[in-house]
Amino acid sequence: MGSSAPLLATWRWIALLGFALVAPAALPAGGAEWRAPELRRRQSSREPLLSPVPQVLRCAPEHQAPVIREAPAGEPLRVLRTWVQPGGERWLQVQLAGAAGSRRGWLAG
Repeated sequence: MGSSAPLLATWRWIALLGFALVAPAALPAGGAEWRAPELRRRQSSREPLLSPVPQVLRCAPEHQAPVIREAPAGEPLRVLRTWVQPGGERWLQVQLAGAAGSRRGWLAG
Protein backbone atom coordinates (compact mmCIF):
# COMPACT_ATOMS: atom_id res chain seq x y z
CA MET A 1 0.00 0.00 0.00
CA GLY A 2 2.84 2.38 0.75
CA SER A 3 4.19 2.26 -2.82
CA SER A 4 0.83 3.04 -4.49
CA ALA A 5 0.63 6.62 -3.09
CA PRO A 6 3.82 7.87 -4.83
CA LEU A 7 2.77 6.05 -8.02
CA LEU A 8 -0.65 7.76 -7.94
CA ALA A 9 0.97 11.17 -7.38
CA THR A 10 3.31 10.55 -10.32
CA TRP A 11 0.39 9.69 -12.62
CA ARG A 12 -1.47 12.80 -11.50
CA TRP A 13 1.51 14.97 -12.45
CA ILE A 14 1.85 13.23 -15.81
CA ALA A 15 -1.86 13.72 -16.54
CA LEU A 16 -1.73 17.37 -15.47
CA LEU A 17 1.38 18.04 -17.57
CA GLY A 18 -0.15 16.27 -20.58
CA PHE A 19 -3.33 18.33 -20.30
CA ALA A 20 -1.33 21.55 -19.91
CA LEU A 21 0.62 20.79 -23.09
CA VAL A 22 -2.31 19.65 -25.25
CA ALA A 23 -5.17 21.97 -24.16
CA PRO A 24 -3.63 25.23 -25.46
CA ALA A 25 -3.43 23.72 -28.96
CA ALA A 26 -7.21 24.19 -29.23
CA LEU A 27 -6.96 27.91 -28.41
CA PRO A 28 -5.89 30.67 -30.81
CA ALA A 29 -2.41 32.10 -30.34
CA GLY A 30 -2.39 34.63 -27.53
CA GLY A 31 -5.71 33.47 -26.11
CA ALA A 32 -9.09 34.50 -27.39
CA GLU A 33 -8.89 36.81 -30.36
CA TRP A 34 -10.87 40.04 -29.95
CA ARG A 35 -11.94 41.79 -33.08
CA ALA A 36 -14.92 44.06 -33.27
CA PRO A 37 -17.00 43.44 -36.36
CA GLU A 38 -16.81 46.57 -38.50
CA LEU A 39 -19.25 45.56 -41.18
CA ARG A 40 -21.69 42.71 -41.35
CA ARG A 41 -23.09 41.25 -44.53
CA ARG A 42 -26.82 40.70 -44.72
CA GLN A 43 -28.43 37.40 -45.73
CA SER A 44 -28.11 37.85 -49.49
CA SER A 45 -24.86 38.82 -51.20
CA ARG A 46 -26.82 41.32 -53.32
CA GLU A 47 -27.96 43.29 -50.31
CA PRO A 48 -25.73 46.12 -49.06
CA LEU A 49 -23.44 45.96 -46.06
CA LEU A 50 -24.66 47.39 -42.77
CA SER A 51 -22.48 49.01 -40.13
CA PRO A 52 -23.42 47.95 -36.57
CA VAL A 53 -21.96 51.17 -35.11
CA PRO A 54 -21.85 54.79 -36.33
CA GLN A 55 -18.93 55.38 -38.70
CA VAL A 56 -17.21 58.59 -39.82
CA LEU A 57 -17.11 59.07 -43.59
CA ARG A 58 -13.92 60.88 -44.68
CA CYS A 59 -12.98 62.45 -48.01
CA ALA A 60 -9.61 60.59 -48.17
CA PRO A 61 -8.17 57.39 -46.64
CA GLU A 62 -6.42 59.22 -43.78
CA HIS A 63 -7.43 59.89 -40.19
CA GLN A 64 -6.53 63.58 -40.66
CA ALA A 65 -8.82 63.93 -43.71
CA PRO A 66 -11.90 66.12 -43.31
CA VAL A 67 -15.12 64.41 -42.28
CA ILE A 68 -17.83 64.40 -44.95
CA ARG A 69 -20.53 63.15 -42.61
CA GLU A 70 -21.30 60.49 -40.02
CA ALA A 71 -22.96 57.30 -41.22
CA PRO A 72 -25.41 56.16 -38.53
CA ALA A 73 -25.58 52.52 -37.44
CA GLY A 74 -27.63 50.39 -39.81
CA GLU A 75 -27.26 52.64 -42.86
CA PRO A 76 -26.73 50.62 -46.07
CA LEU A 77 -23.20 50.80 -47.48
CA ARG A 78 -21.88 49.64 -50.83
CA VAL A 79 -18.12 48.94 -50.91
CA LEU A 80 -16.54 50.35 -54.06
CA ARG A 81 -12.91 49.40 -53.35
CA THR A 82 -10.39 48.81 -50.58
CA TRP A 83 -7.08 50.51 -49.87
CA VAL A 84 -4.29 49.18 -47.66
CA GLN A 85 -1.81 51.75 -46.41
CA PRO A 86 1.91 50.88 -46.19
CA GLY A 87 1.48 50.46 -42.41
CA GLY A 88 -1.15 47.77 -43.01
CA GLU A 89 -4.25 49.78 -42.10
CA ARG A 90 -7.22 48.99 -44.35
CA TRP A 91 -9.66 51.59 -45.69
CA LEU A 92 -12.91 51.04 -47.56
CA GLN A 93 -14.28 53.43 -50.15
CA VAL A 94 -18.04 53.19 -49.76
CA GLN A 95 -21.16 54.70 -51.20
CA LEU A 96 -23.99 55.61 -48.84
CA ALA A 97 -27.52 55.67 -50.19
CA GLY A 98 -29.47 57.79 -47.74
CA ALA A 99 -32.26 60.33 -47.75
CA ALA A 100 -29.72 63.10 -48.45
CA GLY A 101 -28.72 61.41 -51.71
CA SER A 102 -25.84 59.16 -52.66
CA ARG A 103 -22.50 59.98 -50.98
CA ARG A 104 -19.04 58.47 -51.47
CA GLY A 105 -16.26 58.49 -48.91
CA TRP A 106 -13.72 56.47 -46.95
CA LEU A 107 -14.19 54.39 -43.79
CA ALA A 108 -11.39 52.98 -41.66
CA GLY A 109 -11.80 49.24 -41.89
